[in-house]
Amino acid sequence: MADTHGAAVSGHGPGGEVTKRDMIKLVATAGAAIGVGALAWPFIDSMNPSADVLALSSVETDLKPIAEGSGITVVWQGKPIFVRNRTPAEIKEAQAVQLSQLIDRTDGLDKQRVKAGHEQWIVLIGICTHLGCVPLGNKPSDPRGEYGGWFCPCHGSQYDTSGRVRHGPAPLNLPVPPYAFTSDTKIKIG
Repeated sequence: MADTHGAAVSGHGPGGEVTKRDMIKLVATAGAAIGVGALAWPFIDSMNPSADVLALSSVETDLKPIAEGSGITVVWQGKPIFVRNRTPAEIKEAQAVQLSQLIDRTDGLDKQRVKAGHEQWIVLIGICTHLGCVPLGNKPSDPRGEYGGWFCPCHGSQYDTSGRVRHGPAPLNLPVPPYAFTSDTKIKIG
């Protein structure tokens, strides 16, 4: 079927060339797609993390002020992070623990929970794996339980100086966050 000018109804002229109508459809479709993208971009961009959240994606911590046998708590991504300077006796005791003595044997060896060459430093996410409480033990005056690490007073879970659960209802070891030594006296968490 042909219109009054002899062109096919499909919108193409005789011989299959592109007509003015095809060009208008193409420009209108492209304009609509650009318009939808322009309207959607502010919404999509609003889902990106804000500057304050990005600032917390990593935290640098100076280790110099942490005395041997004590620790500090820093905040990373809204979570308490325990950083402890372990004594040689604590390190030796943590390394001597056999996997068969542990509740959670995943990454249970002390060497899997610390950085090689920096064994005196243990860095853990300080949230009890039972119900999400924050255990005590970073201050020398805090109760540390019978294993010398951390003690959760809410339900009695006890962790050793490597952050491994040793007693109580907690099913898992305290997690080790991603961290790296940027120097001998500084770490970057995250």
